[in-house]
Amino acid sequence: MGHTEQDTCVHIRWMIRRDMQAVLEIESTNFEFAWSEEDFIRCLRQRNCIGMVAERDERVVGFMIYELHKNRLHILNFAVAPEVKRQGIGRSMINKLMGKLSHERRNRIMLEVRETNLDAQLFFRGLGFRAVSVLRDFYDDSTEDAYLMQYRYQPTADELAHPTGRISRMAG
Repeated sequence: MGHTEQDTCVHIRWMIRRDMQAVLEIESTNFEFAWSEEDFIRCLRQRNCIGMVAERDERVVGFMIYELHKNRLHILNFAVAPEVKRQGIGRSMINKLMGKLSHERRNRIMLEVRETNLDAQLFFRGLGFRAVSVLRDFYDDSTEDAYLMQYRYQPTADELAHPTGRISRMAG
């Protein structure tokens, strides 16, 4: 299916408490072993955990939960409402995350994908993610394995030629 400009007209913003009901609905329609509201709240209370939502026409149509680490971002949960899948919403959310990567600091995005979730594997692979290892018996709710997928930031030739660490920025 082709993407039109109107398809991908989404607003991506920080998740707020008022979004929780829509996020829980998207979660439960996407996953057999869905996160509970308590799972979301426990995760989002962590200092390094961030929730984002994708909104279209003032309606939450997707979300992602990720952790900030010293040199990587780790996606913990990611979903798009079934009725708007394949319209560029997931791609817009991942592109937003990729925009947070840099050569100097966080240079990769990691996530685990169930071995049976072929749609997610193909989606992330299409965005440049690669499976880097198999995590045996990864999930608490089943004996299923997961693929650890990774996207690595590719610095431009200019970034490699002119590194801009904190010291050089202050001196310049």
